[in-house]
Amino acid sequence: MLAMSKSLETTVYHSLLRISVCVFAVLLVFDSGIVSQSTKVLSRGAQQYVANAVGITVGVSPNDVNVLTKRITELETELDRKDREIAVNLNNNNGANVGSFDTSTFVLSVILFILLFLIVMNYILDYLRSQPLLIERRKTKVS
Repeated sequence: MLAMSKSLETTVYHSLLRISVCVFAVLLVFDSGIVSQSTKVLSRGAQQYVANAVGITVGVSPNDVNVLTKRITELETELDRKDREIAVNLNNNNGANVGSFDTSTFVLSVILFILLFLIVMNYILDYLRSQPLLIERRKTKVS
């Protein structure tokens, strides 16, 4: 019985499951800002940077219409960026971020609890699966 449960606990699947739970737990702690508020600000800044960096560029031969369109697009992009900066500064100055609901923290929490649930269910099912084997071994030892 001891050797069987030992082999179940040391499988690659169990190791990967434990590692993924630990990684998500550490990520959640740093993303939520429990350890330090600077990690929360860093996480939020990284998320905004990644969101702003995603884009597509296409090249065409330059003419008057394309040049004007490109300039208008650049001005609109700059205006949008300044609007976002103003909105972020207003939120930071008003203290709106203090106690606000952070979506990434919620998502990481849900993933962590799902992984914990899977680990618990896996051990329960392994235990239930091993029960008939234990009963058979006891019967053979008694007879």
